[in-house]
Amino acid sequence: MTTSSTNVPSAKAILSTAASVAASVMLVRTIVQDFLPHELQDYVFSGLRKFFNQFSSQLTIVIEEFDELTNNQVYEAAEIYLGNKISPNTQTLRISKSEKEKNLKVAMGRNEEIVDTFDGIQFKWRLVCTQIESKGYHNPRDLNSSFLSEIRSFELSFHKKHKEKVLHSYLPYILEQSESMKEENKTVKLFTVNENGLYRNLADAWSSINLDHPATFDTLAMDLELKKMIMEDLERFVQRKEFYRRVGKAWKRGYLLYGPPGTGKSSLIAAMANYLNFDIYDLELTDLHSNSALRRLLIATANRSILVVEDIDCTVDFQDRLAEARAAQPYQFEQGNQVTLSGFLNFIDGLWSSCGDERIIVFTTNHKDRLDHALLRPGRMDMHIHMSFCTPSGFKILVSNYLQINDHPFFTEIEELIEKVEVTPAMVAEELMKKGNPEAALKGLLEFLHSKEKESAETMTTETQKGETDQKEREDYSI
Repeated sequence: MTTSSTNVPSAKAILSTAASVAASVMLVRTIVQDFLPHELQDYVFSGLRKFFNQFSSQLTIVIEEFDELTNNQVYEAAEIYLGNKISPNTQTLRISKSEKEKNLKVAMGRNEEIVDTFDGIQFKWRLVCTQIESKGYHNPRDLNSSFLSEIRSFELSFHKKHKEKVLHSYLPYILEQSESMKEENKTVKLFTVNENGLYRNLADAWSSINLDHPATFDTLAMDLELKKMIMEDLERFVQRKEFYRRVGKAWKRGYLLYGPPGTGKSSLIAAMANYLNFDIYDLELTDLHSNSALRRLLIATANRSILVVEDIDCTVDFQDRLAEARAAQPYQFEQGNQVTLSGFLNFIDGLWSSCGDERIIVFTTNHKDRLDHALLRPGRMDMHIHMSFCTPSGFKILVSNYLQINDHPFFTEIEELIEKVEVTPAMVAEELMKKGNPEAALKGLLEFLHSKEKESAETMTTETQKGETDQKEREDYSI
């Protein structure tokens, strides 16, 4: 009995040993966190998890932020879905809110864990952030510069026997729930190219702000029939997902907005975004130096978005068209932009155009006649929308917006003048803003229109006289 007792460790010895092991583990963890860089910490902890997982019945699915070169929709869905699954035990959160958003945006913190329950089964989520040093980043003020960026992924852990349920029920459920949550809380954003982040990773290629442009189709000063046609075309486009799949076309739509400056091209784009709740990606092609840079930007855009290329006639010096001229006179042409016409068209209408769904491409130009015909054919620019000078119906919308009146004795004369002279909606709006009193504002607009009518008549007279003079000179020369 005595011998048996000596072979069994006492409870005190067991507790002492456990406490010693726990203290050692805490000491090692503290040393690792305090003295090792984040990259090495992630490597150490990842190695330990892999070692212990060999003896576990748990299965872990890794959901990375990007799938090769494209956004991983499962990652985006999980990020949105888990924002509503924060528990009292959560220690680290990321909170943000923009002016237009209704609620706080809550997301998991770095390396945080959340437990979710689906059909009575518990699933453990962990956000893994690994810092990397990007050698491609260059600070012009520091020749030896680099940049620390992050690779993000979710780890979903569960018992191996639930694998089929996860793949066929749980993850599809998250995708469905996140889509409705995203649309309910979405704030339309304006994205611009992030030059510093373009070559680090796709998540940093664009930077965004909230789109605060108040334009809607109700406030647009344009022909009512044209406005109705555009709205119907947009509605038809977003409802035809299965149609595009059936006919074998990428689910995209191209619009060309052309007309003189001040006719409302930018306002129409904002109205389209607000109407569809689509984000806008403003692409400045002159900032790009290769087709590969353009490719990275386009594949980093999200679905349900509008890609805008303004002033397409003067923003790109397409090398395809100038190749012969450069070869003949190389020193008269700056090297500049390297985006080629063929490369650009491939992203609009070629194989790369199928990277993403439900996208709209909008080109704007003040001079349609200067565009390469290759850009204008159907399939690239499906609708050509002429943004004309102000019309009587456009004037009435502007007066309602700016002066909040729908009738006035001056209306008839103003509408007659607007049909005679070429003034843009921007010109009319500027005159209406000059006076706070409707009577004074309309009187000022009348005076402005009369002056434009006089200028137009004088210009016509001058051109007629010049034509007669040129004709007389030709006749005298022939004699």
